[in-house]
Amino acid sequence: MNDLLQTAPFVDIQSHLVGHVQRIHEAEMVHIHAPADLQGLLALTILESAFLDTGTSYRRRFLPPHQHIPRDERQEPQSSLDGLLIFIDPFDDTWAFEDLPQTDFIHITPLSVTVRLGSNQSERRGALDTVAQCAALAAALSPNGQKTRLLRPFASTGLWLREALDTTFDPIHTSMRDHLRDEGAFRVVPLPDVPSPASGMIPDLSERMLARLRKGWPQMDAEARSAALSELLLPALQNPSLSTPRLEELVWHRLMLGTSDVDVMSQVHLAEQSWPKEAGEAKVHASKLADIFLKSGLLI
Repeated sequence: MNDLLQTAPFVDIQSHLVGHVQRIHEAEMVHIHAPADLQGLLALTILESAFLDTGTSYRRRFLPPHQHIPRDERQEPQSSLDGLLIFIDPFDDTWAFEDLPQTDFIHITPLSVTVRLGSNQSERRGALDTVAQCAALAAALSPNGQKTRLLRPFASTGLWLREALDTTFDPIHTSMRDHLRDEGAFRVVPLPDVPSPASGMIPDLSERMLARLRKGWPQMDAEARSAALSELLLPALQNPSLSTPRLEELVWHRLMLGTSDVDVMSQVHLAEQSWPKEAGEAKVHASKLADIFLKSGLLI
């Protein structure tokens, strides 16, 4: 498992996150707080996996979901009397890390970064979400830990849940996806190679046509596959509810784990669809799902 802190999306904030790692190492007790939303769960459990691998003393707490916080208020961390508090804040504004206010706790919030892509190293700006940051912290704390490796394939899922892909190409998501693919965290396959993708992710997609295409897919050459997919996706391309960048990911870049029949983004979609709306139920659900996720490495 490679060091995420050494990869392109983390160059700008590497020293910032290394400082977090040092504070965690020095703490006798760590408290992790996150909202009881899917983004909060993913970030918290990925960090928790490293604590389990390293034997770090910690306590976790799920806060009310973001949708239950009034629009004119912010989710505030709850102070801890014994140890270091890590406050995961996925829905905060995107900050430049040098502008973050000094706090006596670790505040993990979306950060603005620059990645340099291609042979000419052209600069692209984007936001590095809390799930990716927690994955980098987990890898630094436990480079080869069993639990850390189990949850590693979900390191880019927070970027998937953000709105950037709904408007344009997201260089941070692409860079993270390609790095995790290259290190073997998952396989990237086109939609017909997924045995059981979640339905409803692509509007106006004919499930009957997809099932028929899946049967003939192994015998098709590249030209035939391209033509068949174009025919299958024509109605979706005409639907304005799904952006072209997100559609491309859903068609060509499905992330497959081991022997699981359900790709990563389908798992995220299904988990999001089944999330309780009532605040108390959401907190209980998040806690139970966190235990399942840490044990199995799957969200469903």
